[in-house]
Amino acid sequence: MLFTSQVALGLLAGTLANAIPTPQDEATTTSLPTAASTDVAEASEQLAQLAEYAQGLVNDTLEESSSKRKRGGCTLSNLAVRREWGTLSNKQRKAYTDAVLCLQAKTAKTPSSLMPGAKSRFDDWVGTHINQTMTIHYTGTFLAWHRYFTWQYEQALRNECGYTGYQPYWDWAKTAVTGLAASPILDGSAYSMSGNGAPVANQGPIILGGNGLPEIVLPSGTGGGCVTSGPFKNMTVNLGPVALGLPGGATESNGSGLEWNPRCLKRDLTDYINKRFANATSIARNILKPKDIWDFQMTMQGYPGSGDIGVHGGGHYSMGGDPGRDLFVSPGDPFFYLHHAMIDRTWWIWQTLDVKTRTGAAGISGTGTFLDSPPSPNTTLDTMVDLGYAAGPAVRMRDLMSTTDGPMCYIYL
Repeated sequence: MLFTSQVALGLLAGTLANAIPTPQDEATTTSLPTAASTDVAEASEQLAQLAEYAQGLVNDTLEESSSKRKRGGCTLSNLAVRREWGTLSNKQRKAYTDAVLCLQAKTAKTPSSLMPGAKSRFDDWVGTHINQTMTIHYTGTFLAWHRYFTWQYEQALRNECGYTGYQPYWDWAKTAVTGLAASPILDGSAYSMSGNGAPVANQGPIILGGNGLPEIVLPSGTGGGCVTSGPFKNMTVNLGPVALGLPGGATESNGSGLEWNPRCLKRDLTDYINKRFANATSIARNILKPKDIWDFQMTMQGYPGSGDIGVHGGGHYSMGGDPGRDLFVSPGDPFFYLHHAMIDRTWWIWQTLDVKTRTGAAGISGTGTFLDSPPSPNTTLDTMVDLGYAAGPAVRMRDLMSTTDGPMCYIYL
C-alpha cells in the first residue's frame, strides 16, 4: 500500500456582542480543565468550557482593540461567527447547500491546459488541494493552509453565490454520540449535507499502514455506494482519484487526478471510527495534552506508527467513500469543509490558551514537505501560502496565525 495514500490521511435576534458569551469574572486559564476526561459526557462539558473561554477572550480582546482603532480591522461589529450545523435553521442550512451547488454550476477558473478535469469553480478548490497535498500535510503549513483554504472557500460562497451566512462546522463529538446517519448534518434530508451512500454488501476492512509501519485495520461503514439523498444526491465528482483507499486494502488511482473522470459522490459512514478517534475525549485531549504546536498538530494528524489516526483522520475516515478516503481529492466531497472548519475550531481554541506564543513564531513547527521528505526548509512566519487558481492573494503565514488579525475576522460558537 502506498504510504502517501492511506497512511498519509490516516496518520494522518440580539446584537453580535450579545451573541458571544461573556467570560466569567476574572476567568483565567488556571480555572480550565488540565486533562481530558475519559468520560464522554464530562469531556463534552470540558469542551464547552474551553470554547466559552475562547469566545470570551476574543470578545474582550476585540472590545478593547476596537476602542483604540479609528477605522478598519476586525471588530465586534464586523466579526463573523461560525456555528455548528445542528444549531442552524433549515433555511440557513439550505442557503449553505444552495451556495455550494451554485459554486458547482459556475465555470472553473483553472486553465484546462493545466487541469483538464476541472469543470467548475468547486473543482478549482479540489485541484488546488491535489496539486499541493504533499506540501500541506505533516508540514509546518498544515493548519494555516487549511484555515486559509476554508476561509477563501467561505468567501467564494458569499461573494460569488450570494450566501449571507458563514462556514458551519461539523462537531465530531455530537455525531460520536448520536451516530452519523441520525444527526441533522448527515441524515440525508433536504436540510443536511446529504447522507450515506447506497449500501454495498460484503465490503472488506480499510487497511492503513505499510512501508515499515504497522497496519491499522478499520471496519467499513454501512454505505459505500453513491449518495442517494439530500442536496448532493446528483453531484458529479470530476477529479481524481489519486490515492483512494478501497475496502480490502487496495488503492485506486487515475494518474495525477487532474484529468476528467466524472462519477457519483460516494460515502461510507462509519460510526466506529467517529466514536473511536473523534469523540469528545479525543478532542479534549488534542486541546489539553499538547504544550507545543508540534505535538498539537501531530496528535491531530496521528503520530506515524502510533495506531492513532487522530481527529483529522477520524473525521475523514468516518465520512469514507470517494473521494472522502483520498488524501489528495478529499475536498471533492462538500462535507470536507465542515470537517476542516472543526479542525480549525480545535486549533483556534488551543491557540487561545496561550495566545502570544501560539499565534507567533513559536506557533509554527515543521518544514515544507510531508514529514520532511524530501528535506526542505523550516516553515516560518514569512512562508507564503498560495491557493493557486482557487483564490488569492498569496499571503504570509503570519497573516493566518489568528482568525481575528490579518485578512480574516471570525470566531466559532
